[in-house]
Amino acid sequence: MMFDQSKLIAVVGGGNIGTQFACAFADAGYKVNLLVSDPSIFNGELEIVDESDNITRGTLNKVTSSYDDAVKDATIIFVTHPAFRLKTVAEQLLPFIDASKSICVVPGTGGAEFSFSECVRKGAGLYGLQRVPCVARLVQRGKRVRCEGLRLRLHIGEFNGGKADELCRFFEQIWHIPCDKVPNYLNITLTPSNPILHTTRLKTLFGDYQNNKIYDKNPLFYGEWSDESSRLLLACDDELQNVVKLLDKMDLSYVKSLKIHYESNTAEELTAKMQSIKSLHNLTSPMKQVEGGWIPDFGSRYFTADFPYGLAIIEEICALLNYDAPNIRETMAWYRTVTGDNRRLELSDYNIRNVEDLYAFYR
Repeated sequence: MMFDQSKLIAVVGGGNIGTQFACAFADAGYKVNLLVSDPSIFNGELEIVDESDNITRGTLNKVTSSYDDAVKDATIIFVTHPAFRLKTVAEQLLPFIDASKSICVVPGTGGAEFSFSECVRKGAGLYGLQRVPCVARLVQRGKRVRCEGLRLRLHIGEFNGGKADELCRFFEQIWHIPCDKVPNYLNITLTPSNPILHTTRLKTLFGDYQNNKIYDKNPLFYGEWSDESSRLLLACDDELQNVVKLLDKMDLSYVKSLKIHYESNTAEELTAKMQSIKSLHNLTSPMKQVEGGWIPDFGSRYFTADFPYGLAIIEEICALLNYDAPNIRETMAWYRTVTGDNRRLELSDYNIRNVEDLYAFYR
């Protein structure tokens, strides 16, 4: 069994999600190795503080910066790095991968199935969570994370391996909420989460940005959400739902419209919903303070992950379908203009040259 408590779990990354996962697994009695860049700031004890200020504590088996030490004896490896780091992580993991190991990416969006393709070729199981269990924010790196807003349900996608049902039961044990397996991994990749949520908000926040422009404040990303952001988000969501309809030979029933997810049919309703999410309300926007005010932080993962490894993948699938999605296209064009980042996922690199190839890849 993947989750026999005698088996070792490895968690890659000691940020918000990695700290939460490693602590929760250790608290549940599992043996956990944590892979981080700077082990010296960890003493092996982690804490989760929930919204009621209850504290969960977990003792780690090992904290290391060595991939060999962290994963060689692990049965399953949870990867919690942002999407722009996934390919590098996959390359570092590859020497230690065989058919006895499983990899779960959290969250599973961002092209994990492409980044870990060589690991899959060596026989590893690959899984991805559609969304994280809750909002996690570090209080003290190497020690404590605050977690709020636990979801009512989790969903797991499986690209290879056959153990998604077992993984679902494991997550149910850890977080005490239902967990379902989705029909195929494309349900994870097309999830209308950060790849359209963050990107559309950024375009409306900084759509007027030009070199040397300085803003007088750093607005709350969610707490000051605007109707303009809601209109663009809903427009991109509609285009994504059209993509789902065009891919009618696959079960994509778990790519739920944000109108359903947020129970909001109009821009005004969506704005009110965004502003009302307590666990997100006080988060500021990805900006850097400079003399005279604030400028966008184009090095933030909101930019470096969610555009080239999120929305760009949806854009490429639109192109494969010969479907023009103007709001998605223009949002990506804006990003490329202001950042100069012209990276594109080439589906042909993975032998996907037409829609039938796409179906075959995900089956």
